Amino acid sequence: MPTDEEVVETASDAAEGLVLSRYKQSAIRDLDVTVRFEDGVLDVDVYLDAPADPDPELVAEEAVLAAESAVDELFDE
Repeated sequence: MPTDEEVVETASDAAEGLVLSRYKQSAIRDLDVTVRFEDGVLDVDVYLDAPADPDPELVAEEAVLAAESAVDELFDE
């Protein structure tokens, strides 16, 4: 069973990794990934200020999904 810290780190790394796979790091004006894991509930919030192509809002949503998927995989191990 992963620790809460492992869950938060895994989710954060996955979200940031997805964003960085879509944009050059130098193109990102602001990126804030907030992950909370309390009482078995994962809460991921991604704020992204980046160029309009690809759509930053869509990339932020994909980053949240990537974080959730990575945590699911962590618990499946």
